[in-house]
Amino acid sequence: MGLFFSRNLPLLFLYSKNASAHFVPDHLDHMICLVSRTGRQLQRYHLGRRQVVGCIPYRYKRKGSQDKELEVLVISAQKGNGMQFPKGGWESDESMEQAAVRETIEEAGVVGNVENKLGKWFYKSKSQDTLHEGYMFPLLVEKQLENWPEKNFRKRTWMTVAEAKQVCPHPWMKEALDVLVSRQPQFWSLQRDTTEGITIIKRLMVDTERNF
Repeated sequence: MGLFFSRNLPLLFLYSKNASAHFVPDHLDHMICLVSRTGRQLQRYHLGRRQVVGCIPYRYKRKGSQDKELEVLVISAQKGNGMQFPKGGWESDESMEQAAVRETIEEAGVVGNVENKLGKWFYKSKSQDTLHEGYMFPLLVEKQLENWPEKNFRKRTWMTVAEAKQVCPHPWMKEALDVLVSRQPQFWSLQRDTTEGITIIKRLMVDTERNF
């Protein structure tokens, strides 16, 4: 929800041609001022819709000797029940990726690699019943901060994908999570194995019919 370090934020990013961003974590704890940006003077709107950006922070937790399990970081909502992913208003003096990283550090206290955008969603604000535009990015976490701007009134918890879907009340965030999962190598391996299995079954059925 707000800028808590210098407005020279672009200096902390290394951009590649594919528009991904790497947030430099070196000595980051010493750079942070525990104050969030407030107010909506710089808030971006499109066709009357507030533009909101956020991240799904994720990591891989080793499961067994070789397998790795995808975990995502969720945070408690300031208003209402349930957990959600960090997100907030996209402001006019920052890029979409910068806004996503800023919100993630402010609300969840993690930094890492911002990857290609997961998509765009439209959802209604509960408080004002107005339509918002939501954009989500994956963020592969490299570092968890001990102190961050909203530490005193948000809880952060690592969960499996299934657990996160149970506690998150926002359908659009769940859809963004599905997109993240679909990009994982394990997903494509499973899809390939399933497709090959179905193909084998179909061949067996054809061979059986021919025998009759």
